[in-house]
Amino acid sequence: MGGRESSLESLVLNSFWTGKRVLLTGHTGFKGSWLSLWLNKMGAEVFGYSLAPEDNPSLFEQLGLADKVHHQEDDICDADAIAKYVKDTEADFVFHLAAQSLVLRSYRETINTWGTNVLGTAHLLEALRQVAYPCTVIVVTTDKVYQNNEFTHAFRETDRLGGIDPYSASKAGTELVVNSYRSLFDQELLPISLASARSGNVIGGGDWCENRLLPDIIRALMQNKSIEMRNPNSVRPWQHVLEPLSGYMMLAEQLCTDRVHATSYNFGPNASDNRTVEDVIKTALKSWPGKYHSSQNTGAPHEAGLLMLDIEKARNQLGWYPKWDFETAIGKTINWYKDVHNGMHPLDITLKQIEELEIA
Repeated sequence: MGGRESSLESLVLNSFWTGKRVLLTGHTGFKGSWLSLWLNKMGAEVFGYSLAPEDNPSLFEQLGLADKVHHQEDDICDADAIAKYVKDTEADFVFHLAAQSLVLRSYRETINTWGTNVLGTAHLLEALRQVAYPCTVIVVTTDKVYQNNEFTHAFRETDRLGGIDPYSASKAGTELVVNSYRSLFDQELLPISLASARSGNVIGGGDWCENRLLPDIIRALMQNKSIEMRNPNSVRPWQHVLEPLSGYMMLAEQLCTDRVHATSYNFGPNASDNRTVEDVIKTALKSWPGKYHSSQNTGAPHEAGLLMLDIEKARNQLGWYPKWDFETAIGKTINWYKDVHNGMHPLDITLKQIEELEIA
């Protein structure tokens, strides 16, 4: 199976989502595209709100999602626009994925990063506060929200928030916005249940973003070039994109009936799957042979060298667990790109992998 545990049924209840109205911000991005397709497959009516796809190619366009979901191109920082969309949508569930999510870009576009990640979240939650219809809200942040002194323990949800680079710090700020609005919703007796979800380093087919390890590996392999390996010993909680997405939906399913889950949850891999950058490259080359070389940039901005998540809270309270181990996640990712490169349709491959995780 590739995972620690197995089940005859999906962790996510397919029948639960049939007919549900789901507002998804950031639906044109990598994770948002996978989640849009999965929700659509399960019969949900998806209302997407996002900027236009940035990457070329973009997974959103490769999957033909503009024809499968309600698609609004707008800025999460436009308070009036998001307020109108929230009011018109009357969603049962909200997944907030819209973000500036790149560490290196956050050094170049610092104010935009803070605005998008912190104020954008506040605009969405304030819009929900004003309409006050019953809904369940999952705000997605990151494993990087913690004050990372690079100790050897995995971060728990109760650990101190922090962040050195603007991206990490802004996502820690997002968590503070969530905590504040959760208190407001409770004080004002609003029928809104709010939680935050922190995933690991997400990989998977269709990520074409700049300065991310797997897309960089794929671009080099497609061009028969040597892969540039930066920070070979950096350890990250690598996981296939479908793993945290299943966690977000499972959290939403349980939160909508029990507000005890209105808190934060880590959705990362098992401890044995926290691996180095070099491990990722060597494992990827087992599925798509190629070459790599080391490259040291001593003037590069700070990026954490060690980062791990403790997932016992999600395992114990929600019954969620990772299904695919490190090797399986890397293999599924590389094979997605390899199959597309060899002429298979991205939609067919993506749906196939969703179904494989559902029965894993």
